[in-house]
Amino acid sequence: MSHTDDFQHPNQPARLLVGCAGWTIPGADRDAFPSEGSHLEKFARVLSAVEINSSFYRPHRPETYARWADCVPAQFRFSVKLPRSITHDAKLRDIAEPLRDFASQAGALGSKLGCVLVQLPPKLGFDPELAGEFFARLKETFSCTIACEARHPEWFADGASELLERQGITRVIADPPKGQDGPHRPTTDTIYVRLHGAPRIYYSSYGDDYLDELACNMLEHARAGRTVWTIFDNTASGASVPNALRVQGVIAKA
Repeated sequence: MSHTDDFQHPNQPARLLVGCAGWTIPGADRDAFPSEGSHLEKFARVLSAVEINSSFYRPHRPETYARWADCVPAQFRFSVKLPRSITHDAKLRDIAEPLRDFASQAGALGSKLGCVLVQLPPKLGFDPELAGEFFARLKETFSCTIACEARHPEWFADGASELLERQGITRVIADPPKGQDGPHRPTTDTIYVRLHGAPRIYYSSYGDDYLDELACNMLEHARAGRTVWTIFDNTASGASVPNALRVQGVIAKA
């Protein structure tokens, strides 16, 4: 039985989604993947999700998203990062046109669009009226999970937490955390973990003990009925893929 066969189907209450920020397969790990197909096709036959970060920097044509969706298994899911033109340039204001463009592009993933990831600038504080309008518009536009990785301390205070809870926005668990002082306060029943690498962000690999414990925590959440995304963003040194493979290996044996 393949790893993805172990995952629950979309109409079931919980799923374990393990992947990386991008689908590049390092040469040292190529034997863990099929030999035939594109990098995405190979990646999606072994892991269960991928985070598209390139959408943050530049648009992709709807045809490109559709082609990506067509070449992965039915249960595979994409998380797509909201463009920086919305989060960093416009700072969440007057975003109707760029959001419409992004939705027309990423929406071509169809049912395989599992999440829209919102990463906010470190200097962007919490404005309750602006945030409320922004996330309401996102929820109207997308039926998938909306995950928010805020990095200003104001986004971790009670008021921001309560707004995210009301709007059904999943607060990202980031490692290393930025702006967060104190324990993580979940805002929905979905768990979204972004592992950037520590101590050296984007480079450091995680140890086996840490990864094994992470996998066990994922399983506990899934058994409680929660969907769990675990995305490795420590891509600069090629650590993301072996780290993801370690986690999915533990899950597959459970």
